Amino acid sequence: MRILTVSPDQYERSLSFLKQMHRLRATVFGERLEWDVSITAGEERDQYDDCKPTYLLAITDSGMVAGCVRLLPASGPTMLERTFPQLLETGSLSPHSGRVESSRFCVDTGLAARRDASQLHLATLTLFAGIIQWAMVAGYSEIVTATDLRFERILKRAGWPMQRLGQPAAIGNTIAIAGSLPADRASFEQVCPPGYYSIPRNDVAAIRSAA
Repeated sequence: MRILTVSPDQYERSLSFLKQMHRLRATVFGERLEWDVSITAGEERDQYDDCKPTYLLAITDSGMVAGCVRLLPASGPTMLERTFPQLLETGSLSPHSGRVESSRFCVDTGLAARRDASQLHLATLTLFAGIIQWAMVAGYSEIVTATDLRFERILKRAGWPMQRLGQPAAIGNTIAIAGSLPADRASFEQVCPPGYYSIPRNDVAAIRSAA
C-alpha cells in the first residue's frame, strides 16, 4: 500500500487514478453511507473539486485506488466554512496559514482487508500517515475536517484524537462533527503502518504503466 500525491499540475497525468477515486467516493458516500451527494456517470463530485485541491490516494500493489482524501487550504473556500458552518462553535473557521482542510476521506474496505492490531484498515492508517506527512512538508501544522461520530471514534482508536471545534449536529442521515487534528512528527509516528511508502509525484507515470 502506497500514498500517491496528486496536485493540480498532476491531474492530467493521473486521470485514471482520479477516475477510480471519484467512483470510490460514489460507492462509499452515495451507496454505502447514503449521503445526499451528486453522482454523475458513476462518479461523485462537488464544487470543492473545482478549487484545485491536492488529492492523496492509497494505491495497492496492483495499482488500484484503495482510499482517498481531498486537501484544501483553510483560507478557503472550504467545506467547513461554506457548507457546514453550523458545526463550528463560532460559525466561522478562523483560518490561518498553518491550517489545511481535509474532506472526502474514504476507503474501499474490499481492497483494504488487512487490519492492524487496532482493527483499523491498512488503507486508513496509510492515508492518516500520508495526510500528516504531506501537511508537514507543505508547512501546515493543523488539519481541520467535518466528519461524523463514527469516524471520530476511528481517529481515537488510531491514537490521533480530534479536538472538537463545535457540538455534534444532525446533517442528513448522520451526526456530524467538526474537529482539528495535529500535523506533527509524533502523530505521524503514532499512525504510520509498517511498510508505509509515499510515492514521489514524478513516479506517477511509472506506477500507472505497472498497473
